[in-house]
Amino acid sequence: MTKGVVNIFRSVVGSMAVALSALLLVACENTKAAAPAAPPPEVSVAAVVTQTVPVTSEWIASLDGYVNAQVRPQVSGYLLKRNYREGAVVRRGEVLFEIDRRPFEAVLAQAKAQLAQAEAQLGRTARDVERDTPLAREKAIAQSQLDNDIQANLAAQATVQSSKALLETAQLNVEFTKVTSLVDGVAAIATAQIGDLVGPNTLLTTVSQIAPIKAYFAVSEQEYLGMAARINRGGADQQPWDAKAGLELILSDGSVFPKKGSFIAADREVDPKTGTIRLSASFPNPGNILRPGQYGRVRANTRTLVDAQLIPQRAVSELQGGFRARVVGPDHRIGTRAVTVGDRLGSMLVIKSGLKPGEQVAVDGAQFAKDGDVVTPKPFTVPAKGE
Repeated sequence: MTKGVVNIFRSVVGSMAVALSALLLVACENTKAAAPAAPPPEVSVAAVVTQTVPVTSEWIASLDGYVNAQVRPQVSGYLLKRNYREGAVVRRGEVLFEIDRRPFEAVLAQAKAQLAQAEAQLGRTARDVERDTPLAREKAIAQSQLDNDIQANLAAQATVQSSKALLETAQLNVEFTKVTSLVDGVAAIATAQIGDLVGPNTLLTTVSQIAPIKAYFAVSEQEYLGMAARINRGGADQQPWDAKAGLELILSDGSVFPKKGSFIAADREVDPKTGTIRLSASFPNPGNILRPGQYGRVRANTRTLVDAQLIPQRAVSELQGGFRARVVGPDHRIGTRAVTVGDRLGSMLVIKSGLKPGEQVAVDGAQFAKDGDVVTPKPFTVPAKGE
């Protein structure tokens, strides 16, 4: 009796397990059938725009004084005094250094005495000629004596001229003991110290005219050919780039110098080692902010593109030497298009061929979408700086 009850219980439990499994299977199938399909991925798109834009070029530039005058003494002697403040603005003719002048004053006094002696000798010979001329005419003295008097007078005149030249040289040497600035500008730190024995080969300091200041930069041969006609046309106001926009100077900290520069000259030759030619430009420098030796970048609008097609640079990828863009059609299906790129203008890229104005190109979010997939386009917004 007990064994029969157990068998009946096992049979009932088995039937319930089978029924429960069937119910779970039906529920899972219903759940799968009710799950919605995944929505198309969102893709940021931007339209191909047509604009007339200036093309900007940048070059590395180094700054130098408009004039760099090396201050060297013209006489040798011991340096006694420095009269200027290092790094300060000096004027042309301002005395910067003084050399011991006592040896030169002694030479000057000697030259004055020699001139006086020569002038006395000239006076004596002149009187001899004046006295002997009528005597020789009357045959009272030999003609040769008069000839000797005349020659002695000419020699005395030459001696006077030589003595005057020596005196002038001695006076100049005394003046040269005061070493002056040749130009208006900023004087560098002195390279000679008080008490040094200096001479014409000694560099005392350098004075640089930095208002305006020069900028030197090298452009490629191809860039030069593009502006050669404007450079060689001549004219004081002729500029090889957009004269209205001017030449901008970007400093090492990334700031743009507020004053615009202007073209000065192009060098005579292209450097065969680098394939570049050096240009020079000048920048106003109020307050002497810019100094020789600084580096920066100069920027100019070198040409203008009319009706250029532009898209964000991020919308273009490079693959095996070619460039590709993902295009989203009116049916929201995405595809890949080969494009030919041109100049880069900030965050935008010029497209020479491969796209049409108004077409939508994918910028972000299309990396996992395959060609032919449907996507959800949304307008691309340029991220703010720092994001």
